[in-house]
Amino acid sequence: MRATTRRRWACHSTPALVHHMEKFVIEGGVPLQGEVRPGGSKNEVLPVLAATLLTEQPVVLENVPRIEDVLVMIDILVELGATAHWQGENTLEIDTSGVRGGQVPREQSRRLRASILLAGPLLARFGHVRLPPPGGDVIGRRRLDTHFLGLAALGATVEVEEDFELRTAGLEGTDIFLDEPSVTGTENVLMAAVLARGRTVLRNAACEPHVQGLCRMLNTLGARIEGIGSNTLVIDGTKGLWGGRHRIGPDYLEIGSFMGLAAMTRSSLVIHDIVPDDMRMIFLVFRKLGMQFTVREGSVQVHGDRPLLIQNDLLNQIPRIDDAPWPMFPTDMMSIAITVATQAEGTVIFFEKMFDGRMFFTDSLVGMGARIILCDPHRVVVTGPAPLVGATLESPDVRAGMALVLAALTARGTSTIYNIRHVDRGYERVEEKLKALGARIERAPA
Repeated sequence: MRATTRRRWACHSTPALVHHMEKFVIEGGVPLQGEVRPGGSKNEVLPVLAATLLTEQPVVLENVPRIEDVLVMIDILVELGATAHWQGENTLEIDTSGVRGGQVPREQSRRLRASILLAGPLLARFGHVRLPPPGGDVIGRRRLDTHFLGLAALGATVEVEEDFELRTAGLEGTDIFLDEPSVTGTENVLMAAVLARGRTVLRNAACEPHVQGLCRMLNTLGARIEGIGSNTLVIDGTKGLWGGRHRIGPDYLEIGSFMGLAAMTRSSLVIHDIVPDDMRMIFLVFRKLGMQFTVREGSVQVHGDRPLLIQNDLLNQIPRIDDAPWPMFPTDMMSIAITVATQAEGTVIFFEKMFDGRMFFTDSLVGMGARIILCDPHRVVVTGPAPLVGATLESPDVRAGMALVLAALTARGTSTIYNIRHVDRGYERVEEKLKALGARIERAPA
């Protein structure tokens, strides 16, 4: 029966899961021009899909990006007993009324970091969940402690052996101070608290735009969450949620990626569907790298024909760009910003505080001609501009993969990028969007 259900949703999905043995062949050095529109936010749609488990009524989601991580998450929900139906290219209806338990399938979990987000909703609905360790990008140590400490505070017992097993006789609201403002940790505890008895006060909570989107979606379904956008969320539990409709917000990380592309390739591009409040720190950092752009209502135009000149700090000091939890510069934009800096005049230090493996992709940039010193796993010094030349590359994770696409489009000559499934996990139809701007990029069997 489950296999039949999976075929039923797959037949409404025009692109199947992306074949892992593909590559991009890119001829760089070609100026681009035109307009581009980002897909829905990857980091919002994954927890929103998990949250559909909190109701037995259908939920319709709009602006859903058809990227590999989303298709894997849908596959997990279908394995659990849900039905999924594409009503249009990017509109998806999910009905989880057929889900009968909390045993998360192992194979798909290995392919998806976001499978951890199933813990909170399955625990809240069924009182039990068994979850294999999640997969995802290898960008250094990624703690799960925050998830389980928060769920334990609500009344769950947690056993950690080969799998993670959580049980509860009933979740009770309480005052919780998270040990770090983990995005997925916040989302897991938040989803569980929605169906807990009484009031939960969640402090030191993450408040990124995608967390705010999840909160708004839950409130649409009947949850009672206050403090959205702050680091203190107040959740009054309810016995159940109903169905509804929610639109996924635009992916501000994809918007930042296309802004970086325009600056590096000296192109004039207009990116639509921006939410300016989501972009404030990204705009600030890009201006520090010398990028010039004009923000209009709902769009940003990058003036790539103007030179990139790094803005030094007072007294002519070398500037430093750090990442940190929202509203600071997002860690997912570090790879893009570093790559942009290779084409800017001046020197800048990047300090990646959150992951100890994200910086190693810079070896590929150095191989293309970039002037980068890797000081340690967390810090690099970039001096530019440095002409880049085409190379054979391999995508190590979602964001570094897109950064290498930007570098290849900037470089003189032809580049080949392998392991592009990582790019497909986070960017919808990226080569089609790039071709529409004039890029010379082809997808080919590896």
